[in-house]
Amino acid sequence: MRAALGGPRLLLRRLREIMAEPINAQVRLDKIVINIASNMVAEVCSVYVQRSDGRLELFATEGLKREAVHLTTMRAGEGLVGLIASTAEPLALSDAQANPAFSFKPETGEEIYQSFLGVPILRGGNTLGVLVVQNRARRVYPEEEVEVLETTAMLLAEMIASGELQSLAQPGAAIAMTGAMSLKGIGIVEGVGLGYVVLHQPRVVVKKIVAEDTASEAARLDAAIEQMRASIDALIERGTQTGPGEHREILETFRMFANDRGWLRRLREAVATGLTAEAAVERVQNDARARLQRSTDPYMRERLHDLDELADRLLHQLTGQTLIVDQASIPENAILVARSMGPAALLDYDRSRLRGLVIEDGGASSHVAIVARSLGIAMVGDVSNITTIVETGDAIIVDGATGDVQVRPQPDVEAAYGEKARLRARRQERYRGLRDIPPVTKDGVQIDLHMNAGLLVDARHVEESGAASIGLFRTELQFMVAAQFPRAAQQFALYKSILDAVPDKPVTFRTLDIGGDKILPYMTRLDEENPALGWRALRIGLDRPALLRAQLRALLRAGAGRELRIMFPMVTMTNEFDLAKAMVEREIKHLLRHGHGVPSSLKLGIMAEVPSVLWQLDEIMQRVDFVSVGSNDLFQYVMAVDRENKRVSGRYDLLAPPVLRALKSICVSGEAYKIPVTLCGEMGGRPIEAMALAALGYRGLSMSASSIGPVKAMLLALDVADLTVKMDGWLGRLDGSTTLRPLLKDYAQRHEIPV
Repeated sequence: MRAALGGPRLLLRRLREIMAEPINAQVRLDKIVINIASNMVAEVCSVYVQRSDGRLELFATEGLKREAVHLTTMRAGEGLVGLIASTAEPLALSDAQANPAFSFKPETGEEIYQSFLGVPILRGGNTLGVLVVQNRARRVYPEEEVEVLETTAMLLAEMIASGELQSLAQPGAAIAMTGAMSLKGIGIVEGVGLGYVVLHQPRVVVKKIVAEDTASEAARLDAAIEQMRASIDALIERGTQTGPGEHREILETFRMFANDRGWLRRLREAVATGLTAEAAVERVQNDARARLQRSTDPYMRERLHDLDELADRLLHQLTGQTLIVDQASIPENAILVARSMGPAALLDYDRSRLRGLVIEDGGASSHVAIVARSLGIAMVGDVSNITTIVETGDAIIVDGATGDVQVRPQPDVEAAYGEKARLRARRQERYRGLRDIPPVTKDGVQIDLHMNAGLLVDARHVEESGAASIGLFRTELQFMVAAQFPRAAQQFALYKSILDAVPDKPVTFRTLDIGGDKILPYMTRLDEENPALGWRALRIGLDRPALLRAQLRALLRAGAGRELRIMFPMVTMTNEFDLAKAMVEREIKHLLRHGHGVPSSLKLGIMAEVPSVLWQLDEIMQRVDFVSVGSNDLFQYVMAVDRENKRVSGRYDLLAPPVLRALKSICVSGEAYKIPVTLCGEMGGRPIEAMALAALGYRGLSMSASSIGPVKAMLLALDVADLTVKMDGWLGRLDGSTTLRPLLKDYAQRHEIPV
């Protein structure tokens, strides 16, 4: 066996020659296993490929019975081969049959072989198959042989990923890497998108795996590492970022990993085995990804993203490729796939070409979700490992309502979703037909439907949807998508453009709501134990009055001569509103003193989203002109639920009695003081939740433009007085109900109310 260890590079070169030969896939695979067995002085070399149904199929062998090829299969976890596939780790045994995981397949004739060495065939951390060598004699496989086999497995991974082996698959047994896959995430923006994958950060495809000159590859690797380190150091020094969402702390983590001796040693060892610098990076990252994504430790799984990002940067440094997709190459029906994405990055794409968005990280309240909702792009989030499962150009379907993602779908699945998309389009057309019909319930109660917005592009949806007004304009989006802090003139231009775009309807501007999970890319991020309870929203504005004054001045100037509505977020105590109102009054005096116009009508209100407001309603209603309930944060604080924490975010329901009672108390107080109360959270845009809100007494709801049609259709079929009686009874009972949703669904079904 020692003679074999001197020739791993010779083996790789021979395998590279075989890969280039003009022969069919089975002949190529047969030649590969023969050469591996010969080089490693093994009596057996076998390749098992994972199918889309999860089974591992014997695709080629040297040493086992030939008739077993394409006949022998096993489940993931079954036998030694299945064990390697499920753990994604090498397995070396001197007495394989003594291992409890050993599973005998009589058709292979492997009962005469004692020792066993198997390694996973990995790509992007995903197991595509298993490569095995076996010997009759009992022997210990040294670490060097394990490394040779792992390196060889990389060539097979590229062969499998290329689709070449698909021609060998049995009917109905597609290879996992090329077959149809059904993935599940969280539906974020409703809609069905059919199209082709565009990776937001294009993955470098390593085509040259075997090095011509190991010394020069080692030098290339070292140079690329130094260049990457220098670029990260420069970014940290400037206090900037490389893209939306990548903050100083992330860059510091990259710098830590880029200087990690263990990581660098593994890269150099991989090059020493005969790999190119790019293949070495991919090999080391494959191993790390396979190990970390199976870890149950949340911290370790979080580090996976850091290592992925670092490996991507190093690969792009080695190849000179850009980290961002070429916009000109985007197809007409693109489905954008990303690990994570900031709102500015999404706005860089041509909206007319986008049919959907899928991201690994991010939920319904993420900032990119707000932009996707504004643009009307179907979106699914929390799809684990999606960026390593798909390739650019793969056919893909996104269902933003259910959270389903179909990768490389079968024709019948594609046809079914195509019909679903057409049905949704017809339903949307019916909703558009309701545009000019007043939102009045069956018993004559008018409930005004307003629109949430945050970008200039949203303004056109006011007329299209028939919204009564812009009930919430999120001013922070302008700050979040900008490369630097917007100057007063830029703020004024945006606010005036919005008001000019809807001249006959009011606009309610919410002052800057940043902090917590809304971190501006050009501002230093604070290290807070509980960001949602920390320095954010109006607290920042009052502590940094110059920031709030500049925004108020821009708003007041933009609203000169017309009605202007300004709303302050996260008011916790009445004196905070008093202080903010005093700032507005000072700015009005300043503008008048300098000859500027001011609004003809000015109304000031608050976002009711902090539970402390519930015990100050009398004082607040005597001070404000209006109240708008922020149901997203109010729910989070009332139920002690972190919306971004997957373990608890789905634990409680918006229709839980405590939440509904809190919402009702605000509405009742508004009625008593004749102060308009609306609700502008996502809750108002869901028909069944909106039905409950109407019964609680809400006569104004603000939502995304796409939600107005479905909510209006519900209201037109609702007898709100009848449901109010039912709701009062349900909320009056202390029977331990965790949600009124089943009762409301049953009521809607019995009364034929579309929800």
